[in-house]
Amino acid sequence: MKHTLSALVQDQPGVLTRIAGMFARRGFNIDSLTVGPTERPGVSRITMVVPGDEHDVEQMTKQLYKLIDVLKVTDITNVPCVERELMLIKVNASPDTRSDIMDVAQMFRARIVDVAEESLTLEVTGDPGKMVAIIKMLTHFGIREIARTGLVALTRESGVNTEYLKQQPALASV
Repeated sequence: MKHTLSALVQDQPGVLTRIAGMFARRGFNIDSLTVGPTERPGVSRITMVVPGDEHDVEQMTKQLYKLIDVLKVTDITNVPCVERELMLIKVNASPDTRSDIMDVAQMFRARIVDVAEESLTLEVTGDPGKMVAIIKMLTHFGIREIARTGLVALTRESGVNTEYLKQQPALASV
């Protein structure tokens, strides 16, 4: 199972290197990693998507807390969150397929950010499921390149779990 860890760290040189080194030494992998400043000066948020079970995540969290610049670590996997990712995807586009690709882009609210004779580049923002879905839809056109930012996430203050709501029959049709 994949877990999403949100860590608040002091914004100091070498913090990310120490975290990545600690994960490598312990044999933990990182599927996705994003870092950026927070609302508090001198504090950055690191969002990591890591594979593993509950025991692995507990060990990762304990190891992170041993690093002096780590202020707080939270496993937000099962907490209601807003999750987003940015992806650029370059797709083969002949004159015959261009309008079909533009239809797919419109369906996913993607923006076309570059047009060339034989390709289109799309910008897609959304949750990871949206990324997987649009890649699947565009695969048969021929994907040339993909660049993804990795996941960023914040817990929902409202506590509303949108994944739960999507599964409710009465609300799914609204």
